[in-house]
Amino acid sequence: MSRIYDLVREGGPVMIPLVGLSIASIATALERTWFWFQLLSQEQQIVHDVLEAARHDLNKAVAISERAQSLAIGRFLLAPLKLKQPTPDTFRLALETAADKEFVQMRKGDKFLETVVGIAPLLGLLGTVTGLIRTFNNLNIGGGGTSEGATKAAAGIGEALIATAAGMVVAIIALAIFRVMVTLQARQIDYFSEVGNELELIYRQVWYEPTFHNNSHPTKPEKPPLPIDGY
Repeated sequence: MSRIYDLVREGGPVMIPLVGLSIASIATALERTWFWFQLLSQEQQIVHDVLEAARHDLNKAVAISERAQSLAIGRFLLAPLKLKQPTPDTFRLALETAADKEFVQMRKGDKFLETVVGIAPLLGLLGTVTGLIRTFNNLNIGGGGTSEGATKAAAGIGEALIATAAGMVVAIIALAIFRVMVTLQARQIDYFSEVGNELELIYRQVWYEPTFHNNSHPTKPEKPPLPIDGY
C-alpha cells in the first residue's frame, strides 16, 4: 500500500484523477460482473421452463416468467405472455419493445468506460508535459549543476514517466472491461432473438392459429328437412 502511495505522490497532480478513474472503472467492472453472473447462470433454465410451459399452459409460463422478473430474460419473456390474446404482430412488438429496454440496461456503464479510455491517456500526457516542465525548470544550463538540481530534474522525469504509464494502464484496463461487456451484449442480442422467435412460433402454432381457424369457420346450420308428399 505504501508503494502505491509513493507512486501516486511521485506521479504528480494528474495521478489524483487517474486514481479516481481507476477506482470507478473497477467498481463498474464488479457491478457488471455481478449482473452478468446472475443472468448467465440462470437464464437457460428459465428459458427452458418457460418454453416448455408455453406449449401446454400459458398461465404457467406467465407464472414462471413473473418469478424471474428480477432478471432481464424473465422480463423479456413476460412482456408478450401477459397480454390478453394478442395477435402475432402485437406479440412480436411486445418482444421487441422489451428487448430494447433490456439492451439499454445491459449497456449500462459503456459510456463511462469509453470516456475513461479517451481521457486517461490524455491525463497521462498532461502529466508527461508537467513533469518535463518541472525538469527543465530545475536544470541550470551553463551554470554548473549541483546534486540538488540533478535530483529535482530526475524527479521531474520520474513524474513524467509515472503519469504516462498510469494513464496507459488505466485506459487499457477500462478498454479490456469494455470489450468484454460488448462481447457479452452481442451474444445476448443473438440469444434474445433466438428465444423470442421460438416463443412466438409456439404462440402462433399452439395458441393463435387453432383458435383463429375455429373462430373463422363456424359450423353451418343444419338444413331443414325436405317436405313429405301430402303434407
